Amino acid sequence: MAHRLRPVGREFASVAPVRLVFEREVSAPPPAVFDALARDVTGWTAWFRAVTLARPLDGGAGREIRLVGAARFRETILVAEEPDVYAYRVDVTNVPGARAMAEEWRLRPAGTGTRVRWTMAVDGVTPFRLAMRAARPALAAGFRDAMTSLDRRLAG
Repeated sequence: MAHRLRPVGREFASVAPVRLVFEREVSAPPPAVFDALARDVTGWTAWFRAVTLARPLDGGAGREIRLVGAARFRETILVAEEPDVYAYRVDVTNVPGARAMAEEWRLRPAGTGTRVRWTMAVDGVTPFRLAMRAARPALAAGFRDAMTSLDRRLAG
């Protein structure tokens, strides 16, 4: 059953009770990575294996995301500052125990490529917070795979 989460702002990525941060370098420059994140929302299914559906909503002000395992999210874009940061919060989800969720993608030049930092910021009931912390290794592996796929896609 879907439920509404507490609305949070861009600062939530820095102050959330649980923050999972992952970094990786890709060979594409920041503007190309930003385009893949912010402008080609439907393209996420081609490079982020966990994402089974991604579509923009409300003229690009929001997104609908579905993940492997049937998790669903309706999101609001919080920040789209090209080519440095793309962030969104989850407004509605079917994930039990979640109270607030946001994700932030920060992009920094790294030679001719990009250093990508993904922050998943969450709050929820204690079992949810513990489950998110326990999921760190799986999320890290998923992020590594996604960045490898995105790198290949942008190089092609």
